[in-house]
Amino acid sequence: MKKEPGITLFVWIFFALFLVIQSCNRKETTNGFNEKIFVAAYVWPSCHYEERSAEILWPGGMGEWEVIRKGTPRFAGHYQPKVPLWGYEMDDDPGVMEKWIDAAADHGVNVFIFDWYWYDGAPFLESTVNNGFLKAKNREKMQFYLMWANHDVKKNYWNHYKYSSDSLLWSGSVDQENYRIIVNRVIQQYFHQPNYFKIDGEPVFSIFNFPKFVADCQGLEGTKAALDYFRSEAVKAGFPGLHVQIIAFGGNEPNPSILGGSLNEGKGNGELVSYLGINSVTKYNWGQGEGLEDYLVWGEQAMKRRDNWDNSLEIPYFPNVSIGWDDTPRFPDKGESNVIHYNNSPESFAAYIQRTKEYLNAHPDQPRLMTVFSWNEWVEGGYLLPDMRWGYGYLEALEEALNDRP
Repeated sequence: MKKEPGITLFVWIFFALFLVIQSCNRKETTNGFNEKIFVAAYVWPSCHYEERSAEILWPGGMGEWEVIRKGTPRFAGHYQPKVPLWGYEMDDDPGVMEKWIDAAADHGVNVFIFDWYWYDGAPFLESTVNNGFLKAKNREKMQFYLMWANHDVKKNYWNHYKYSSDSLLWSGSVDQENYRIIVNRVIQQYFHQPNYFKIDGEPVFSIFNFPKFVADCQGLEGTKAALDYFRSEAVKAGFPGLHVQIIAFGGNEPNPSILGGSLNEGKGNGELVSYLGINSVTKYNWGQGEGLEDYLVWGEQAMKRRDNWDNSLEIPYFPNVSIGWDDTPRFPDKGESNVIHYNNSPESFAAYIQRTKEYLNAHPDQPRLMTVFSWNEWVEGGYLLPDMRWGYGYLEALEEALNDRP
């Protein structure tokens, strides 16, 4: 039977359009990792001038850059000081942040987690997110959320050139009056931002030192009341709830506890999660790296801790990938055994990104979120930002691993 030319042409046009659509879908799957995996990099907001930080910690007017620039090699081949490819830029400058956002988004990072501080009744180092990130013209390309870094600070921890004493400079503890101020500030100033990161519509708020928070709340009953208050205020502000994320420490033993010692009041992880309303757990970095020296050894131990945490929880454990560890600029007595320096390369980092993708694929019922240590922890030796040694190596390795390119 003779075929109608119009019908044949229509079929071929339809088939061509189908191929184009499929090609676009494949491109979105491979290159549009914003839609598939959330790669959340921690931002340490210390490299800028603030009157308070200049008065108490870094008088040079450039924040912690003055400590980072003084880093010294402690052994043969030790890369110190770390030298940023783009120079010693201020992280509260919107122009600098725009460059950060473009570089991050172009290589697969789609969430920034800002370390956020509250000391002596006031915020600290907040201008990076306020003046830098939130005023960046391209901020819509990057989501963000806060990690409340409620840890103590000793005098010589952030600048041993200024202080020789290890006595307490600031306590990370807050009373309930300050806690309520924090809750109101975070909701009004950040949760309402259109690019604040949410899971199931709930703004994510991470707590670094959860045991300290529980102690400050005078135990589990007070902690439940405090978190319930935060949730209720979030609901009043128009959100369906609050996603409470906590940072895990340890994990070498099977079935590690999110609260050790007497703080758990005899409750296991399941009871604690249910009673307090905790939604997820992650890490700030792999931790426990000192004395190992080898990145691959560090990574394998971290994978075992990851699996221990995963097996001990009924809520999502979001995996972490760390780039390195070298905090010698902060500690004049540290040396080779305190630094991760063997097999520490973009290629090794990419291998653990791939391992982390496999973990996420094996957990299809939870959001595909990984945390990365970090975007700019120059002083601790873990950063994605380009430097004079690796160039864009870590960013390119991340992009390639996310895209499954060899």
